[in-house]
Amino acid sequence: MISNKSLIDTLLKNGKITSAIADSVLKEAESLNRPVEDIINEKRIVSEEELGQAKSEFFKVPLKTFKKDEAVAPEILNFIPEEVAKTHKLVAFARDKDTVLVGMLQPDDVRAQEVLRFIAKQKKVNIGIYLITPTALYDLSRGYRTFDTRVKEVTEALDIFKRQSKSSYLLPQQRIVKIEEASGLIAEEAPVIKLVSTILHQAAAERASDIHIEPQRSRLRVRFRIDGDLKNVLNLPLELQAPIVSRIKILSELKIDESRVPQDGRFRTLIDNKEIDFRVSTFPTAVGEKVAIRLLDASVGLKTISDLGVRDYHLKLLKTAMDKPFGMILATGPTGSGKTTSLYAILGTLNKEDVNVVSLEDPVEYFMEGINQSQVKPEIGYDFASGLRQIVRQDPDIIMVGEIRDNETAALAVHAALTGHLVLSTLHTNDAIGVVSRLIDMKVEPFLLPSSLILMMSQRLVGRLCDNCKKKVIASGSLLEEIKKILSGLPTALKEKLAVKEPIEIYLPQGCEACNYKGTKGRIGIFEMLEMTPELAEAILKDPTESNLTLVAKKQGMITLRQDGLIKALDGVVSIDEILKETV
Repeated sequence: MISNKSLIDTLLKNGKITSAIADSVLKEAESLNRPVEDIINEKRIVSEEELGQAKSEFFKVPLKTFKKDEAVAPEILNFIPEEVAKTHKLVAFARDKDTVLVGMLQPDDVRAQEVLRFIAKQKKVNIGIYLITPTALYDLSRGYRTFDTRVKEVTEALDIFKRQSKSSYLLPQQRIVKIEEASGLIAEEAPVIKLVSTILHQAAAERASDIHIEPQRSRLRVRFRIDGDLKNVLNLPLELQAPIVSRIKILSELKIDESRVPQDGRFRTLIDNKEIDFRVSTFPTAVGEKVAIRLLDASVGLKTISDLGVRDYHLKLLKTAMDKPFGMILATGPTGSGKTTSLYAILGTLNKEDVNVVSLEDPVEYFMEGINQSQVKPEIGYDFASGLRQIVRQDPDIIMVGEIRDNETAALAVHAALTGHLVLSTLHTNDAIGVVSRLIDMKVEPFLLPSSLILMMSQRLVGRLCDNCKKKVIASGSLLEEIKKILSGLPTALKEKLAVKEPIEIYLPQGCEACNYKGTKGRIGIFEMLEMTPELAEAILKDPTESNLTLVAKKQGMITLRQDGLIKALDGVVSIDEILKETV
């Protein structure tokens, strides 16, 4: 592997990092005894491609880039067996006559080179070596076997196992415990273990946020939540419900013999060389226990502010708020609107060596290096309010509170903001303006709000149109009138900058193989941000009704959720129909 110093020197020479960052990363790598490359990737100091270019220059090996979701033909992929590719972090991606092109994460890996020489000699071909990024390796390796193939293999094994077993398969708790106590090949080959592993791997591969394992009257239904929508992926015999639930309970260290009450647990595992947290919740139903599993993959969930879809007019407000030494930044929106993801993105920018960042979360969703994260435990009296009292004794500069749920937490958060701390939190309101009335409802004195609030932001998540199949059309009829109405409410400067002319073009979702015929691929945020100004402060003190605050917000040029969504729709990023449906 490339030495820490060599990689840092190459990045410095190419102007990708500063001397200060280089020194900081080298010190951290030395103190933790970890490769610099891992730290750079985790903290996203440079992009994977920029890091790849530096390695390419050092190794004198060309860097191969791939289009998003580019696939490799199975006959090419299987030139290198799956286990070999996984062990040595390499993948075959093309063939030109008698030469097979192979992408490697570490081209100087001696053992990997020996394996490739052996395969080349055995199959009488030449090998062409390229450098690839971790994401490319992960994406290409997903093509080895489909989910259906893996499930078929496991269910066939289950059929054989059931026929051979003398004991009833409906006594899973004992069976799973015995399998778990077994060692070596026996445990690895156990059909239920393989089935659960296959489901978890596939959910991670499809970037699902949740897995639902639900007993029905005649089947066991497995669904994934992908881009906010639940999708049925598998139907299994109902008799497998108990052994599958037991296996998940073992992984989560839950009580196997307790099925009468809900239980919560968590486990972490490596999937395709990525650490993923699984948050498990069991729930008793009339036909057996249901399991919901939240996937917390830092490589997917942790985003930068630019990843969120924040446009320049909002980015300016957000950066101004983040530069303040104290005050509150509050993110609002319904459950599942990406509020916590936004706070993590803000924390990622604020997290520096010279500040003390402390968070209170329920639960800790993503672990961030350099941040002191604490999980509240209401069952023992450690809730957001009691945690906030303790946090201020930890000499914090920046405090993140997962959610302001009650009057006491609201009062403590405002007090922390007024006493020299930058406070980030979430609140359940429909829009940014609703933050003021919600805090007043929570018994916060109105005169404290102008001094404590810096920025109120509301957000929603909407589907991102598939670039491969979206269709451009001319807006007409009532839709055109609605678009004109929304545009007319924009601040004059922004209207002039957008310079929208008729005929107005919009994009519609179509559906293709690349997006699984959904028409959308992934999600993006739409935002509205309201900054505290002298005019808004005066309105809060005199007449803090939502109607009055709305007038003031409009005068100071607030871009609403609907307006932000429309701008993204005109750019072909999202569907105008979804924007009109999700906003008012």
